[in-house]
Amino acid sequence: MRHNGLFAKAFSVLFATFMLAPLVVVIGVSFTPEGFLEFPPSGLSLRWFRAILDNPDFIEAAWISLQLGVASATVSSIFAVPAALAIGRGRFPGRDVLQAFFLSPLTVPTVVLGIAFLRFLSFLNANGTFVGLMLCHAIIIMPFILRLVLASVTGLDRSQEQAAVSLGASDWTVFRRVTLPAIMPGVIGGWVLAFITSFDELTVTVFIVSPTTTTLPVRLFSHITQTTDPLVASISTVAILFTVGLMFLVDRIYGLDRLLIGEGAR
Repeated sequence: MRHNGLFAKAFSVLFATFMLAPLVVVIGVSFTPEGFLEFPPSGLSLRWFRAILDNPDFIEAAWISLQLGVASATVSSIFAVPAALAIGRGRFPGRDVLQAFFLSPLTVPTVVLGIAFLRFLSFLNANGTFVGLMLCHAIIIMPFILRLVLASVTGLDRSQEQAAVSLGASDWTVFRRVTLPAIMPGVIGGWVLAFITSFDELTVTVFIVSPTTTTLPVRLFSHITQTTDPLVASISTVAILFTVGLMFLVDRIYGLDRLLIGEGAR
């Protein structure tokens, strides 16, 4: 078995340090007892975590972001799975154009998307509604689900499907009992990635939210433009812990190795 050399290990340590250092600073600032941003903190205090409970606007915004992430990731998965099956297996005219169309939200600048969604929702008289916001997020995050599901579909061994068909199973039964379980790592991985992307999305969302559908990133952005107290750091720390807890839950239920590497990783 080939092991990484000293240079590769040093590069890995530097890369991990570069990625984690900002998170360490944010978590450290959140425990400061002072009324301004301070790192390293002069003491340890939960003052700014208690301040979250005194700001119900942030709790309401976090609840909206949670609902929005779950709804938009689920709706996007419903459309991404059949699209990935058609693109991954089909050989029809316009296949590449269809794939480029579904992946186009990754290539269009987010400011342009925000203006386009604002104009479109205003035309439908749905600007500022939760449904309109959810549909826009579903479009933005669909490429993340499509790419992971498409990777699962491309590497899928079709012999089990052919065996099920030869035994008289219907198309729906083959999909439900054979195909869907086989591509489930891609579906779950895409859903989790899409949920996190939706929960964190700001640039497009700021164009189409209303006072009743303000998400947590938009609320934090608005707060930062008015003041720079450590409240933002404490909320960010809670969001970091929530993400770590979500990944731990996924690992316990399904396994991150199966999710990120594939069924044959173990």
